[in-house]
Amino acid sequence: MTSGYWNHNVHYHRFVLDAVPSGCRAALDVGCGEGLLVRKLARQARSVTGVDSSGEMIRLARERSAGLAGVTFLEADFLDRASSGPLAAGAYDFVSAVAVVHHVEFAQAVEAMVRLLAPGGRLVIIGLARNRTPQDWIISGAGVPVARFNARRHGGKTDPDGMPVQMPAMAWGEVRREARRLLPGHHFRRHLLWRYSLVWNKPVGGANKS
Repeated sequence: MTSGYWNHNVHYHRFVLDAVPSGCRAALDVGCGEGLLVRKLARQARSVTGVDSSGEMIRLARERSAGLAGVTFLEADFLDRASSGPLAAGAYDFVSAVAVVHHVEFAQAVEAMVRLLAPGGRLVIIGLARNRTPQDWIISGAGVPVARFNARRHGGKTDPDGMPVQMPAMAWGEVRREARRLLPGHHFRRHLLWRYSLVWNKPVGGANKS
């Protein structure tokens, strides 16, 4: 089992972990990559599933998580509504997605994760957005010294080999508008290291479409 590494996404793993509901039975990490967050989630949930469309990432995740109880990795597309079994509708008390939703259409990604979430469950998204306004650029510039400090503190910024990289298409304001439409009652926060967080609890009565 690997000890870990640091980058701008890993920096917000603690935020994700702090949002896991007490007594969480089943958690899902969407776009799990080589499984670092899954291994951390396994300390707080009875079972954790990591899903990724990359066969190479899933191979690495299984290799680096060998012997860890309650952990499953799937090579699959979380957007596939025909999925059953581990990716059945309402199967998870907690769903996380770190630097994932900008790789696909935002509404499609959110709706797919809402479908996978059990009533009363919690969704946490850590995402990227594009600068458009002068205010966006000013806020982004404020993150530069913080990023440099953290990189020095952790021995540098590292990304696993083979991780897909894509620039976000949606601007910050567009993300907020879509989040208000798709996830009523969510909590949105813009963070210094060029990420935002979305936290949403699925209504027990299933009022939100899934």
